[in-house]
Amino acid sequence: MLDLTWLLIAVPLASSFVLILAGKRADAWGHWMGVAASATAFVVGFGAFLQMLGLDAESREHAVHLFTWISGGELTVDAGLLVDPLSISFVLLVTFVGTLIHLYSVAYMEHDPRRRIFFAYLNLFIAAMLLLVLADSYLLLFVGWEGVGLASYLLIGFWNHKPEYATAANKAFIVNRIGDIGLIVAMGLLFANFGTLGFAEIFESVDSVSTGQLTAIGLALLVAATGKSAQFPLQSWLGDAMAGPTPVSALIHAATMVTAGVYLIVRSGDIFALTETARVVVAAVGALTLIMGAIIGMAKDDIKKALAASTMSQIGYMMLAAGLGPIGYAFAIFHLITHGFFKAGMFLGAGSVMHAMNDSVDMRRYGALRTAMVVTWVTFGLGWLAILGVPPFSGFWSKDKIIEAAFVGEGWQPWVFGLTALIGAGLTAYYMSRLFFMTFHGKARWTDDAHPHESPWLMTVPMIVLSVGSALLGWFLASGDRFTTWLEPVTGHAEHHEPVLSVPVIMTLTLVLVAFGVVVAWLQFGRSEVAKEAPAPSLGVLVASNDFYQDSFNRAALQRPGTHLTRTLVYADAAVVDGAVNGTGTALLRLGEFLRKFQSGQVRSYAALILIAVAGLIAGVVLGVL
Repeated sequence: MLDLTWLLIAVPLASSFVLILAGKRADAWGHWMGVAASATAFVVGFGAFLQMLGLDAESREHAVHLFTWISGGELTVDAGLLVDPLSISFVLLVTFVGTLIHLYSVAYMEHDPRRRIFFAYLNLFIAAMLLLVLADSYLLLFVGWEGVGLASYLLIGFWNHKPEYATAANKAFIVNRIGDIGLIVAMGLLFANFGTLGFAEIFESVDSVSTGQLTAIGLALLVAATGKSAQFPLQSWLGDAMAGPTPVSALIHAATMVTAGVYLIVRSGDIFALTETARVVVAAVGALTLIMGAIIGMAKDDIKKALAASTMSQIGYMMLAAGLGPIGYAFAIFHLITHGFFKAGMFLGAGSVMHAMNDSVDMRRYGALRTAMVVTWVTFGLGWLAILGVPPFSGFWSKDKIIEAAFVGEGWQPWVFGLTALIGAGLTAYYMSRLFFMTFHGKARWTDDAHPHESPWLMTVPMIVLSVGSALLGWFLASGDRFTTWLEPVTGHAEHHEPVLSVPVIMTLTLVLVAFGVVVAWLQFGRSEVAKEAPAPSLGVLVASNDFYQDSFNRAALQRPGTHLTRTLVYADAAVVDGAVNGTGTALLRLGEFLRKFQSGQVRSYAALILIAVAGLIAGVVLGVL
């Protein structure tokens, strides 16, 4: 089955093309074809995983040669896949969660006349993400990287008849392209230093390159990761991306696009292992985004944007862990896997709530939905407990490992990163509890035209499956260090280090902060009455609700100067460059017209001109001018 892993990409890609080319003839069956393509990819991936389980740990790296991509002179570039514990973990996450989201979308998009196209884009997204994680070189990874960007643009702007949705798609596309410049620069540096872009060749000779060059490569890779994983300073697109259909949000936030940056950093672990500067910057970006995302989430009344902020914050945890080096690589991926389940479950739960509330996303117009939507309440609640890190739910096993690892080290780093991770747990507990209580508890605040009801089984079954993962997956993977041991052939064995605070103290402090956050949120939004209209915001709430005014900053610092610069260059081109060329031509034309007046064809006129010229020469000689 390992040799057939190319089918993982080929099947959903082929399905996408068929759905696009078939036109309206596929309206009746296209959505089921999309589900089948994603499910087939999962079956192939699961078969490869089982085959890999039967191999020794040292043999769990399988290369699949696809074709010779570029051949010219001494340069030969092959296209191939790398199946190892890291890539197969992503394959299982993408295909399993992706298939559940496909199934959910069959009902969620039931009344959309373009449902066939929606599934074509979903399949394209799956194929691109699988190519990204299975590529055996940075060059092929870049193809998947761009494919994911294209698919996200198409999906976020799927309802582009609304201008704000089209704007959101453009924003996501443009911001991600800024990040992509980092990946292009990194590939240029890699090729300049190693003469290849293949993972195996680069990692084997990584010691031969200076630390300064590796730091430059690492920072360029980080720029790429900040764009794709919505980290500071390129996270402004993520909230607006909620304009897309809710299954898209679930897919982007849980299993695919935003995880790509974390994958890139961990896959490049051999490079980051030799450059402490780049690692510290990665950790700092993760810590900063963790806190920023949590603060933004505290101020949002839009349920999808609050969840988007939580994604930003949780990815911050993963980036922080990745920046800690080998000790954090496995924990970053561990949290990524568990997060994929509980975040997908909560996004699908949010879609279920919107489905029942006439597509309203304002949590101030919800309340008391637990009785009308029991399945949604229970499944969402399990995801809520998981992201809080309440034992024994999944987030407890993965996020707390990151918090403990953040307290390991010397000097200022364990205190800054550790305390940041600790505070982030408390903030997460508050804003996610605020979301949960405002939506499902308290008094009903919906309008008379809303009739809350449970969603159909095609929507609830995926939510139930994901909630089981939210509850049990973390415990299963953590038992006996099962998952970290599984990843060791890629991430390396992390030596045990004692944190600057003992583990029981860290765990106790974490749980106390989480409990404090939940209690405060309950007092404010569970027990007390929630105003239907948001009260006048304080300065802090105003800043947080406007995403720290990042859009305003970008417009003031980048967009407007860029616009003025462009207009200046256009004017300079028209007035100076074109003006000089056109002016010279005009002057020569007028000179020619002037001289043409002397071409009368009359001999007497020519003789008179000659006489005047000769007289001028004689006068010049006499006067000593000539």
